[in-house]
Amino acid sequence: MDTQGRDDIDPADQWVLDPATGSYRLRQDQTRTGGLPRQTTRGATDAVPPPRGRRTAGAGCPPGRRKGRPVRTPGRGPSRRRKALLWTAGSMGLVLVAVGVGGYLVYEHFNGNLTTVDVGDAGSKNVVGKGPVNLLVIGTDSRQGLGGRYGDADNVGHADTTILFHVSADRTNATAMSIPRDIVTSIPACPTVGEDGATTTIPGIPAGLTTPKFNESLGVGGRDPGCTMRAVTALTGISVDHFMMVDFEAVKALSTAVGGVDMCLARPLVDPKSHLDLSAGQHRIEGEQALEFVRTRHALRNQSDLDRIKLQQRFIGAMIRKIKSSGTLTNPRKLFSLADTATRALTVDSAIGSVSKLSSLAKDISKVDAKHITFTTLPVVDNPNEKVHATVVVDQGRAQRLFTLIKDDVSLSGRRKRPRSETRLRGPRAAAGDVRVRVLNGSGILGAARGTVAWLRDTQGVGAPANGGNAPAPAARTTLVYTREQADQARALAAMMGLPGSALRPSSGSGGAPGADMALTLGADFTRAGVPIADPDADPDDLDRTEADNSSCVS
Repeated sequence: MDTQGRDDIDPADQWVLDPATGSYRLRQDQTRTGGLPRQTTRGATDAVPPPRGRRTAGAGCPPGRRKGRPVRTPGRGPSRRRKALLWTAGSMGLVLVAVGVGGYLVYEHFNGNLTTVDVGDAGSKNVVGKGPVNLLVIGTDSRQGLGGRYGDADNVGHADTTILFHVSADRTNATAMSIPRDIVTSIPACPTVGEDGATTTIPGIPAGLTTPKFNESLGVGGRDPGCTMRAVTALTGISVDHFMMVDFEAVKALSTAVGGVDMCLARPLVDPKSHLDLSAGQHRIEGEQALEFVRTRHALRNQSDLDRIKLQQRFIGAMIRKIKSSGTLTNPRKLFSLADTATRALTVDSAIGSVSKLSSLAKDISKVDAKHITFTTLPVVDNPNEKVHATVVVDQGRAQRLFTLIKDDVSLSGRRKRPRSETRLRGPRAAAGDVRVRVLNGSGILGAARGTVAWLRDTQGVGAPANGGNAPAPAARTTLVYTREQADQARALAAMMGLPGSALRPSSGSGGAPGADMALTLGADFTRAGVPIADPDADPDDLDRTEADNSSCVS
């Protein structure tokens, strides 16, 4: 369908060159206008600039430009491509899915807007596949090129806000997991491409008591977004397919391009440091005020980064709702303006570094309804190694559960029922000394079976647990196989190990030799003995979460 609502027009024919102005613009219905109408001046969204050269961060960089890093086009002024904290794949997808209405010339124009980074094997080369998609949305706090308006003008930027956006294989739901910037974690070694085209590996940093923090995975030591992708995989065990990154200026431009983001406040939000001053009630937030809103901490109850993450999640959800409901996708001029702003704001990995590839990805992931997009935050606790808590550490028990939900492609939206498998945990339990079990290691962790046997024997009082060595093959999940007569032993062992009901696998047989061992196979979800195993079937109500369709007032 063309811009006039006709079905028989090739989209590539909708944009024409006006010889009087040299600008590209929408073709009008010539049956009504009698040919090409006279050009009028209505602002930037009425005319399409001629195609420009593609900006990349790889081969062909000018002297002094570092390959593998975003590159600015001379004469354009400050970069408009930093801080992704406001733009998830869900809302970006809605913008880019409709870019195709512009035809070839518009594709070329938008391609010229994009900045790309070659992340090597940190991500996937496939744009769209049959399985789940994991998209990393990075918000950098770089102040370079911003004239000192937001602090240190020489700040190269860190991973200030990071969201792992997981879209399910069937495209019915998505989970957006925010990763707090102040998590103390190891930073893996990272290969990057230098000015001479050679690959240089930036050394990793092992985790200490209070350093390094996750946000150092970007910027420090020349680390690029591919390094942040590797850090996320190392931290969560979840492979990342692609990344998108934008900045402070992008926050202002994108919020303005959508016509403002509607937010309801249950109380005033006032922060002298970010200059935010909003009364209680309804507000339409855009431009500089939008940046103040998402940067504020001191207006929030606990004045913490974790509170700011929740506020940003609500803002992103409101932006998604605005794009879906405002008619932007059916209005060619609004659509062009928004897509132009979005592509100017983006830095992406080279595997999705064209509008055609982004459109393919966007068409795929934008199928998810807002009510099935769930925001949550990687569970953390205050760092016990600090008297004054400035950093956090991963809450391993709760975090591993969330990681398993994502890796197993389990939706967080609309899940309230208790899993049936929990019934296996109900009933009498055998005494610890009567439990007979053989432990096999399918986790990939060296010595896991041996360590678990020692833990069961020395701390839990299990009678003579046996080390079965390595399992026949790697196991994705921890399982306990037992006979009907061993059910009381299985329940006792499950309570000791923190096994979910789904890990208990009653065998179809019965009987067996007296004193026979149950078979406990440690899987990839196992971390160490004594740490509960995440249950992908369990109700995740203990996770902080909100859906993108949540329009209630922010308290």
